Amino acid sequence: MAFADNLQQLPSIAHIAELQLFDDQGQLAATIPNAPGKIGSLTLYHALYAKHGRIDAKAAEEGLVLFAEHTADAKTHPGSHPNIDRLLEVIASGQGYTVTIVAKPETSAS
Repeated sequence: MAFADNLQQLPSIAHIAELQLFDDQGQLAATIPNAPGKIGSLTLYHALYAKHGRIDAKAAEEGLVLFAEHTADAKTHPGSHPNIDRLLEVIASGQGYTVTIVAKPETSAS
């Protein structure tokens, strides 16, 4: 299946402002905002976190499958898909990430 098709099968991220990735030393390594151009990666990383509890090698392998056609492009053009590059690095190094979800602020209707 194509990446767009895979995204249709994943849970909504409407409630998320951003996803934060922390390395094994507890340092903030990356953020994926709920913003144009990042929504696909945010959706995928959120689904991996929901299923695996963190981004580890097993989650990263699944993520590469879900990124579908973009994974091959990322391997051919390193640096063009940083969120895929990160998953490749998790697999290569064995070093994963813990995840914190930052919720969108509640808005009250007036």
